[in-house]
Amino acid sequence: MKRRKIFVDSDVTISSLLSSSGAAYFLLNKFNLELYISNISIKEIKRGVDKLDLDNEKFQNLLKKRLRAIKLKEDKIGIERIKITFKDYVFDEDDTHIVAGAIKSKAKLILTYNIKDFKLDKIKRDLNILVTTPAKFLQYLRSLD
Repeated sequence: MKRRKIFVDSDVTISSLLSSSGAAYFLLNKFNLELYISNISIKEIKRGVDKLDLDNEKFQNLLKKRLRAIKLKEDKIGIERIKITFKDYVFDEDDTHIVAGAIKSKAKLILTYNIKDFKLDKIKRDLNILVTTPAKFLQYLRSLD
């Protein structure tokens, strides 16, 4: 199978830290995938790790060994530009940075549990990016064996 670039939403990363038996954990830790995350998502995850009292060292190891960080402009002007540019692809403008990160990383897939927040057909049609859940993607990978 050709290795595809995958952009990981922060909720998937947090889920992989919460449970070592879920789809997110397996995808982020057990498969040889090219996984990307943005600096904005990293900040979201750090807040989640603190709020849920998760193992920060585990997150740092995941970030260091498995996730490739890409940098989006996160100053006020940069965030506003991302929201304006990608608002037509999401129902919640706070998720525009996920679409921006996927484009910047040249990802062909976004992994998220928040499917309802994205305009799936428009993203596929305009950007040629699929949006799916970890469970569906894991099922697909297992079907290839």
